Amino acid sequence: MYTARWVDVVRKDLLGPRPDPRDRPYRLIIRLALLVFRLLGFRFDVRGAEHVPASGGAVLCSNHVSYLDFTFLGLAALPRRRLVRFMAKASVFQHRFSGPFMRAMQHIPVDRKAGAAAFEHAVRALKDGQVVGVFPEATISSSFMVKDLKAGVARMAIDAGVPVIPAAVWGGQRIATKNLPVHLRRNVAITVVLGEPIVPGPGEKTQQLLRRIRAAMEALVDEAQRSYPQQPAGPEDRWWLPAHLGGSAPTPEDAAQLDVHDVRGAAPRPPRRRPLARLRAGLARRRAAR
Repeated sequence: MYTARWVDVVRKDLLGPRPDPRDRPYRLIIRLALLVFRLLGFRFDVRGAEHVPASGGAVLCSNHVSYLDFTFLGLAALPRRRLVRFMAKASVFQHRFSGPFMRAMQHIPVDRKAGAAAFEHAVRALKDGQVVGVFPEATISSSFMVKDLKAGVARMAIDAGVPVIPAAVWGGQRIATKNLPVHLRRNVAITVVLGEPIVPGPGEKTQQLLRRIRAAMEALVDEAQRSYPQQPAGPEDRWWLPAHLGGSAPTPEDAAQLDVHDVRGAAPRPPRRRPLARLRAGLARRRAAR
């Protein structure tokens, strides 16, 4: 079990003796993330980091259970001194706070209604020797089980001629996940498991490769769940466990209905009220509470 150390935050050779100067913002953000991990006492169990290639392109392909998965998955590439360029929805890049960071780290924006540009961007990055991180379920899984995968992850590996590194992350849903409040609790265990590279075979079709990727991801997620070192504190804390393990998370069938709008990129959004309207609503609630 690994807990980030203060020395990790400041060590000069964290990403090798001669890191690319263009990645200074990315390296700074990694150090800040390690600082937060240290302050919160997150306990990491990272297995299979040796499967990340020391050089050359690869697709790092993971399940998705929390908003923090990309930070945990990127941690698994640090022992190989690799930076991961994650594919993320375009709205994150348009946000006034997160957008500048995402662009500075050279992550890849994805417009779910017109994904061709993102696909071509990712293939170019892979051919240039980058590690590209993908969450092929297209949204956080409300059931915490592997959903149907988008075929793009297999297509880009075939087009770029690079291996797929299947992965599983587990535990982050206890901190920040979809449709639930953030819980900044201390000493949470985070499990990250990387599997052996899946190399596209000569003439292998997209769907054949996709089935191999899904089978590997499901096996890794099952391993991460069953070897997770912490248990719910009580019956009311079983929400972060999938139904088949005795948890109260939605079943995959129920989750499919909850997640359908997110996958299509068409989640209904409530109309935003102007600041004055929000102030008036707040004052009204205070008067009502007296």
